[in-house]
Amino acid sequence: MSNYTADGEAAGAAAGGVQSVDRAVSVLEILAQRAEAGVSEVAAELNVHKSTAFRLLGALEARGLVEQSTERGKYRLGFGIVRLAGAVTDRLDLTQQGRAVCERLSEEIGETVNIAVLQEHYAVNLYQMRGPGAIGTNNWVGQLTPLHATSSGKILLAHLPAEDRAAALAASGMQKLTPHTITSQSQLGKDLTEARERGYAVTLEEFEIGLHAVAAPIRSHTGEVVAALSASGPAYRLSEQRICEIAPVLLKGAEEISHRMGYAH
Repeated sequence: MSNYTADGEAAGAAAGGVQSVDRAVSVLEILAQRAEAGVSEVAAELNVHKSTAFRLLGALEARGLVEQSTERGKYRLGFGIVRLAGAVTDRLDLTQQGRAVCERLSEEIGETVNIAVLQEHYAVNLYQMRGPGAIGTNNWVGQLTPLHATSSGKILLAHLPAEDRAAALAASGMQKLTPHTITSQSQLGKDLTEARERGYAVTLEEFEIGLHAVAAPIRSHTGEVVAALSASGPAYRLSEQRICEIAPVLLKGAEEISHRMGYAH
C-alpha cells in the first residue's frame, strides 16, 4: 500500500511539474505579446491565484528570463532570453540567408530544395522550397533524418572529424531503410571520401525507394561546414546524369549562402 501511495505522489509531483513548466512558458508568451504586465494581469490571463503568478514570475526573474520594469509591479522579458536565443541564432541566420537562394534554385533545378543541419546523430531540415515539378506533399522541415541514408547527412558526415563521425554513426545504428541503404561503415567511408573530393554527396534510393538526392556543404565565416543544401526528386527525373548536370548549380548556391554567412574563401 505504501508503494502505491509513493508512486501516486511521484506521479502527482510529475504532473504538477509539467503544469508549472507550461504556466511559466505561458508567462513568457504573455510578456512577449504585451511588452510588460503586472502580477494581477498575469494571474488573470493564466486563470490562477495571484500568489501562483507571483511565484512563477519570481522563479523566472531568478533565472534572468524576466525582470521588473521601472514602473513598480510590472514585469517584462529579461536579457536571459537573449542568451537562450543566441543558441539558435546561427540556425535562424542560415534560414534567413538561404531563403532567396533556395527559392531561385528550386525554380532553376525544378526539384525540392532543403537546408539541413546536424543535430546529434540526425540531419534536421530547417527550410524547404518545393520545386515546380515536386510530387507529393512531404514537408521535411523540422524532421530528423538519418545521416547515413540522406545526401544532407552524408555531406555533413563527410566534413566531421573522424572521431565525431564514428560516434554519430554508432549512435545512429545505420538502419537499412531500403535495399540500397549503405549499412557498411567501410563502404560508407569510401562514399564520404568521394563526396569530400568532388564537393557533393549523392543518395540513390537509399532513404526511400524512388527518391534520389544530392547535397553540397554550406560553410560559416570560419570555414566550418555548418549545414547542407540539398535537392531531391523522383528517381525517374533526378537521374544520375541529371544529378551530374545540376551539381555545379547546387554547389554555386551553397557557396552563395556560405558567402552570405561571412565565408570569404
